Amino acid sequence: MGKFKEKYQITPKYLSKPSKRRSGIKMTKVRFIVAHDTGNKNSTAIGNIGYYQNSRNDMSASAHIFLDDKGIWECIPALTGTPEKAWHVLYEKPNDNAMYGYEANNCAIAVEYCYGDNINANEAYKRYVWVLAYICFKFGLNPSKDIVGHHILDPQRKSDPKSGLAHSGRTYEQLLIDVVKEYEDCTKEEEDEMDKITVMVNGKRMENGLLDSRAGITYVPVRAVSEALGARVQWDSKTNTVRIEKR
Repeated sequence: MGKFKEKYQITPKYLSKPSKRRSGIKMTKVRFIVAHDTGNKNSTAIGNIGYYQNSRNDMSASAHIFLDDKGIWECIPALTGTPEKAWHVLYEKPNDNAMYGYEANNCAIAVEYCYGDNINANEAYKRYVWVLAYICFKFGLNPSKDIVGHHILDPQRKSDPKSGLAHSGRTYEQLLIDVVKEYEDCTKEEEDEMDKITVMVNGKRMENGLLDSRAGITYVPVRAVSEALGARVQWDSKTNTVRIEKR
């Protein structure tokens, strides 16, 4: 497995177990992700987790991850520990089985998006997109197919995450597109730093295979230059440059 760009930290803040909200039962596999919003405008990630903890023996509804503009917290292990079950979609709803062949509570990670007038929507949204993409990477999921909104699994009762996203003029459809883009960006292999060198051709700098006489240092991969020019490459350790002699 390659690397994933770690833009944000995921902080564990686990609920006590055993309790109604956190049974401690391990998931047999992670097959998909359910995208939620809290449905509680202006509530923060830490605030929601605190409420879950205080009511852990009163109610069973739960989720793995809460996020807002300040951070990403995990109250039931998924990314920061061995994944455990959370209770976030009613068992009698059929769409999760029809789409993925599994119950959401058994094999899906639940991610809760916090929104409201006191939450920076742009910062919260960036964390939402990133953590959904990261879960896909972590468990080998397809970001274009293996994320589903709660509103699709329980359309008679739920509108999340559409309702939360709409608060800042965003749509569920755009969320899915942005997660795919984020996944591609965060898994894109960065060019090896050892392959980045300053290239000079006839006293001029070379950029992306083109001669460039502008000032400043330009970096290009030496292999690409060599192959493109069919040239002889010589390394000058004193000036930290590669000089190319055309054949």
